[in-house]
Amino acid sequence: RLQKLKEMFISKFGSAPKFYVRAPGRVNLIGEHIDYCGYAVLPMAIEQDILIAVEPVKTQVVQLANTNSSYLDFSTNVNNIQINKTKPQWYNYFLCGLKGIQEHFGLNNPTGMNCLLDGTIPPSSGLSSSSALVCCAGLVTLRANGKTLSKVELAEICAKSEHYIGTEGGGMDQSISFLAEEGTAKLIEFSPLRATDVRLPSGAVFVIANSCVEMNKAATSHFNIRVMECCLATKLLSKSKGLDWKNMLRLHDVQTKLGVSLEEMLTIVEEVLHPEPYSTEEICKCLGISLEELHSQILSHNTQDVSSFKLYQRAKHVYGEAARVLEFKKICSEAPANAIQLLGELMNQSYISCREMYECSCPELDRLVDICLQFGAIGSRLTGAGWGGCTVSMVPTDKLNTFLKNVKKTYYQTNVQRLALENSLFASKPGRGALVFVEA
Repeated sequence: RLQKLKEMFISKFGSAPKFYVRAPGRVNLIGEHIDYCGYAVLPMAIEQDILIAVEPVKTQVVQLANTNSSYLDFSTNVNNIQINKTKPQWYNYFLCGLKGIQEHFGLNNPTGMNCLLDGTIPPSSGLSSSSALVCCAGLVTLRANGKTLSKVELAEICAKSEHYIGTEGGGMDQSISFLAEEGTAKLIEFSPLRATDVRLPSGAVFVIANSCVEMNKAATSHFNIRVMECCLATKLLSKSKGLDWKNMLRLHDVQTKLGVSLEEMLTIVEEVLHPEPYSTEEICKCLGISLEELHSQILSHNTQDVSSFKLYQRAKHVYGEAARVLEFKKICSEAPANAIQLLGELMNQSYISCREMYECSCPELDRLVDICLQFGAIGSRLTGAGWGGCTVSMVPTDKLNTFLKNVKKTYYQTNVQRLALENSLFASKPGRGALVFVEA
């Protein structure tokens, strides 16, 4: 693949690349929509990745090209980076990583570059192709400008810089992209960022299946509305407990300040919040603020038009899911004889909560999860933001071949468009994190 990329690079730019950078996609085994609430998640890197061939140049121009001809070439002056939030194109994600490194080091005249990108992560599939591209671009810019950072610093900068495109994510994708190691999943905790190895049980593999429904986080409001619902739930829970609600931003902060367990937080949610949606007027009344203050001080620019919010359901999901992540890690550490059954059960509970409480599934994902469970998966759930994208299923190793054959036949071969998509169904082992290769 490197050789092929090198040849394409030479025919495109007329000279050879000086180095290559690779950043993997990821699958989140459990812990959906809780990283931006401050809670630990449990992803692993997959073998599919973004690979970029790079040649630093003397001009102040970055030229970006893609081996996939459906993605158009792009070039810009490095001192004038403009990122379009309204219609994000593939190169905007590269610009996020570039800008993040530029701003971190205060680079006045950063190096120009010729870059050719090759990606094997299915786009808009919930496997973090966009974050892998941001991470890859951050590492490319770092290397081209002769700077160094630790993996943790890089992950934190790339997580922040993805906000340039309007996605209010929490940092899981960037962290696993840099911190992943072959053969192990990671428990990733935030503030401060740290990663702990989680050895998955032998006897089962994780299979990723693409629903073939595309979901672009930056282009839809579902994701940012959920982030805001969690923020509003934080404020109402804090206010009811006499905490300084104005400075409370994440559901994790409420638990920390109260010094209680996740189970106790679930009880508090039951006591304080009601299952019916909250109107903006009711939220203002609960917080004792005006509608104008709500819009100017709390709601993000992309949730200004939303008139009702589901706070009870979102908070229940987050605290429940955070508890499932810790339980998942505990089972992996203790490795009881029935570990695979127990982990499968947690994955199934996670999925039900995503579907019922967080409402981030879709009919195709529901159907795909059913099919996976029907053909031998012990546990199956959506992974990534949801509303499309992929499922991840835990399948006993000895059932893998028949599982793949049956899922293919039932979900993919009945539909021409699904059948046409490559890399839709595959087993993946935990892969390694981002790397730089230098031309010898």
